[in-house]
Amino acid sequence: MSATTTLAPAVKRSDAVALWAFMAAGVGIAAWAVWSAVARIIEVLPNQDVAVQAEFAGTTADAPIGIDGAPVAIELDSAIITAPSLPAASLAALVIQQLVLAVVVVSVVACLVWLAWNVSRSIVFSRANTLLVTTAGFVGIVGFFAVPFFGNMAANGAFAVLSERTFDNVVISVDLFPLILLTFIAATAATVFGVGERLQRDTEGLV
Repeated sequence: MSATTTLAPAVKRSDAVALWAFMAAGVGIAAWAVWSAVARIIEVLPNQDVAVQAEFAGTTADAPIGIDGAPVAIELDSAIITAPSLPAASLAALVIQQLVLAVVVVSVVACLVWLAWNVSRSIVFSRANTLLVTTAGFVGIVGFFAVPFFGNMAANGAFAVLSERTFDNVVISVDLFPLILLTFIAATAATVFGVGERLQRDTEGLV
């Protein structure tokens, strides 16, 4: 029995068009993420009237949702708060949050665009593709933790300024269901590509 290499069938034109559209969309998403991060950093760097997303726990407020706009007590989950300025550490955290967000989005998009490029050339299951899928999943999970972490640091600085450190609202939360779902998808994709790579490698040696 002789060992030969089997050639993968060429990608259909319709599939190639879909992959190229996916890659173009990915480039657009990455560009938007970078632009948004830069715009946000430029907005907050003067450190004047800085608006931040804040998470609350067990905090109530009155909202005009009753009869004729009567105030009704509600429990706050999150809100936008504006501080005259932020402490240096909180401002740095806000800038880092935007940088991390941009890096995460660009990294994930780059991995997926590279994957789509390989698939468009009939390279589906390979060590490179397995590494790309695994990297995209890992970076996405890290970003899911890091982005809200730095955002909460900035929000806590805003709370400290507004309340003169009399309001304790240190809340660092991560939505478990999206995290579990993201981890499951990433692990499944990495496993599928890893198994596919091994099967293809075994098949290429058989004729």
